[in-house]
Amino acid sequence: MKSYLHPFSPIIDDNTRILFLGSFPSIASFDQSFYYAHKRNAFWPIMEMIFNVVLPDNEAKIAFCLTHKIGLWDVIGSCERENSSDSNLKGIMPNNFHTFLQTYPNITAIGFTGKKAYDLFDKYFKDTPIEKVLLPSTSPAHASMSQEDKEVLYKAFIQKFLTV
Repeated sequence: MKSYLHPFSPIIDDNTRILFLGSFPSIASFDQSFYYAHKRNAFWPIMEMIFNVVLPDNEAKIAFCLTHKIGLWDVIGSCERENSSDSNLKGIMPNNFHTFLQTYPNITAIGFTGKKAYDLFDKYFKDTPIEKVLLPSTSPAHASMSQEDKEVLYKAFIQKFLTV
């Protein structure tokens, strides 16, 4: 197993209202230095459908997130792994969400982009007084649900906490 540190900063600013949290970046995300970078990950296509936008590059995705008060980060700050599978993650050290959420008090809800992220946050930060919603994974490994069905759930989460 190889040790990894989270490779990039959160996408966030003082206006952020909702935070999407994954578990840890995939190898494709490491390679491209960006969130949800695997070519078959549905996160960005779902955002494009919900907001009726085209996000052609990372700069556009960052601007989109900040404009729409959306933050992105991951629960895990460092870990060991052999591949991109969440079931393969070992030696997990979480990011410091106590400090993070104090630094960004306008965050009203966290949407977890998969069960591993949700379970880890619950393990380390169970008593955090913020709305927490488990959403389906946008990973291509979670093919049991269609992208359209995932869009419905992501849109409902966004509409509950933001004005779209």
